[in-house]
Formats: sequence, structure tokens, C-alpha cells
Amino acid sequence: MTDGEPLKLYHATARRHRRSRRASLLANLGVLILAAATILTAAALDQPADDHVGVIDGENIALNGPLTVESVAGQIKTVLRSGSDVRVKSGQAKISLAEGGQISICGPAHLSLLKSGGTLTIALDSGVIHVRVDREPAVAIFTPQIQGNTVAVGDAPRDLLVGFESPAVMCIRTYRGALHVQQQFGDESLMIPQGGDVLLTNGQLQTLRNGEGHCQCELQIAKTAPSPSLSPAPASSSTASNATPPADDAAQVLSPPSNEAPAASNGTSAPKDDRIYHVDMPPLVYDASKKVQAEPDPRVMMIVRRVRVRPTLIFQGRVEAAPEKPPATADPTPNAASAAPVSPPVKKPPAPQPSFSERVHSFFHNLWSHSS
Repeated sequence: MTDGEPLKLYHATARRHRRSRRASLLANLGVLILAAATILTAAALDQPADDHVGVIDGENIALNGPLTVESVAGQIKTVLRSGSDVRVKSGQAKISLAEGGQISICGPAHLSLLKSGGTLTIALDSGVIHVRVDREPAVAIFTPQIQGNTVAVGDAPRDLLVGFESPAVMCIRTYRGALHVQQQFGDESLMIPQGGDVLLTNGQLQTLRNGEGHCQCELQIAKTAPSPSLSPAPASSSTASNATPPADDAAQVLSPPSNEAPAASNGTSAPKDDRIYHVDMPPLVYDASKKVQAEPDPRVMMIVRRVRVRPTLIFQGRVEAAPEKPPATADPTPNAASAAPVSPPVKKPPAPQPSFSERVHSFFHNLWSHSS
């Protein structure tokens, strides 16, 4: 072995060690990338897309549970997922559902949202909610003593209000569709038909009574969401552009026409119509065994026109006396002509009438003078 062979052997061994170390680092990096991909895939499987409830908007709210923050239409929005807990401290909040519906929450309120298999369950603890959905999702509402399931009438949307006026008084109002109500710890149940407005005390169905005027919570109207209130038929051509109520709507308190009347052709504004109508009719009956529900009898309906009395006009002010005219002063330099007294005109005596002989003499005198 020559003197240079040990040095060559050392360099060859060092190169082999460097290659093996580089290969080990690449292998470890590949394992880390594979592990990260596996974790992300598992996380995606744990968060299925159908557990997204919707986007929430509100000023004074507190959220707990699973949720995500996403960019929707160029704005940062909070997306609720199944299991989210919502607390509205004051004011109003709105949840725009992923399927296109809407839930308005009037605070103070506390609720939880669960979504599974196309059914959205709302566990309401306090406050008032106003729910409006189309065909999907199915909506179930749970309270500490009552559970309710929405029932659509045909293909019409479901629009209802459920809430607590006080911890012991629960109010239910069905604008569109019906609500099947059942006790949590009992066998009693009933169907609240479309157009129903009732109050329950302590969760007892026997205490059912009229709930008109309780638990107000209006929808935050969107551009595509029609209002559940109906409009009266127009009385003249100036209000012919008002929307006609759909045939499947229940009898509601009719809203007065818009105060902005169209201007007349001569430039003067048309008079405002402040009429308010109220329709009284018996509750609608929903029979699940029939595909076509019976129409309400118009003979038992009554329409009432409400008139708003204008207040008496009272004018306030003071009456002042007319200002006195200053006395006329004499002219210090009167004209001489105006100062001289004016004598009354003297009447001339009438001329004496000529006698008969004088008239004959004058006639012949004139006759001979003309002939000469």
C-alpha cells in the first residue's frame, strides 16, 4: 500500500457517511410530510361540511363551541357549526342559514344549535327566536319543558316565532306552516295550526290561551325574504302597485299601505291612506292524513277596519291691538286759491216762451228771407 492510499480511503469513507446522512434526513422529512397530511385529512373528516349551521351577525353576542372564521363576499364572517352555543346579551342577532333560511334572535337570549342528518335542533333556554326556512333544513325546537317540530303546509315556507315572555310563560306564533308540540316529560301533544298565536304556562298544554301582543321579534328583512304580513287590496289605481298576498298565507293583522303615495300627473301628491284592517277568523285545522287541506269558510270570517282618531287641534298665541294712526297735521303754507271761499254757482232764470203771433211772424220772416 502506497502512502496516498490511506488518504483516498478516508475521503471515500467520509463521502459515504455524508450520503447516508443526507438520505436519512430526506426520509425523515418525507415521514413528517406524510404525518401532517394524515392529520389534516383526519381533521377534515372530523369536520364534515354538512355541520355548518350558518353565518351569525350581531353586536352584543358571545359564542362558544365549534365555529370557524371565513371570508364571505370579501368580509370576515363567523360561521357557526353544530354544537355552537350562542348568547345574545342585548339587542338582536341574525343567523343566515347555509340552506338559505334565517333565524332572528331577540335578546337577552341563550340557545344552542345542533345539526345532524338534515335536521337543525334549536335548544332554547331563554329569549325569543323568529325562524323562517324553506324546504330545508327540518327544524326542531327544544325547551326545558316543551319540544316542537315544524310542519310545512304543501311547499310553502315555514315561518314561526317561539320564545319566553317570562321563565314560566312560553309564546308560540305560527305565521306559515304548523308546529307539533309535545311535552318533554309527558304524553300530551297538540298541533298548533298555521296562523296560531298561543301562550303556555309552566309547559302545561291545558293552559293554552290567546297570546296576541306577546313576544315580539321581527325578522331582519333581507332583499330576498318576503314579509309574512299581508297588505290590503288597493282601493284605487294609485295603490294598484301594492303586493297581493299569497293564497296560502294565514289571516294576519294587515299592515297599512305605504305612506309614500305616487305623485299625480299634475305635480300634486295624492292623499295618504291610513286605513288599517284586521281579519278575524277561526283557527285553521291541519289534518296530516289528508293531502289537501280544507279551505276556511269565508262566512265565518270578519274584517274590521280600524280608525285612528286625530287629536284636537289647539292653537296657542296672543292677540295684539292694531297700531293707532298718527293724527293729521295742518299744512303750514296753504295755497291762496284753496283758502278763498268758493261761491255757489248762480242759476239763470229760464227764457220766456214766444207768443203765437211772434211765432207766425218768425215763420214768414224766415220764409221770405230764404226765397230772396
